[in-house]
Amino acid sequence: MTTKDIGPEPQSFDLEKATLENTNYRAVAWTGKYLQLTLMSIPVGEDIGLEAHPETDQFLRLNAGRGRVQMGRTEDRLDFEREVEDGWAIFVPAGTWHNVTSWSVQTAQQPPDEHA
Repeated sequence: MTTKDIGPEPQSFDLEKATLENTNYRAVAWTGKYLQLTLMSIPVGEDIGLEAHPETDQFLRLNAGRGRVQMGRTEDRLDFEREVEDGWAIFVPAGTWHNVTSWSVQTAQQPPDEHA
């Protein structure tokens, strides 16, 4: 299944299928004014990279595999750490430093991401 970002136009597709079939590290599936859906396939042993989004909350959902999420108020103090797996949701408050490490992870994430 191929998804195409058509911008802020109405869109509908099978999110689970698109996520599971995605082989790209980061693929933008839809971009609106206040929301963006990005599909990610993180290779085993790799991570998304420590980052923070000062103005936006972020939602990530794991559609396959297992991994670890770390979060904290500062870059050098990630005091929230959880193992996550297929079906888990991760909610990252605006301004929170976070990283997701893959033990076999595919995710769907939002909001708009400056890396996409």
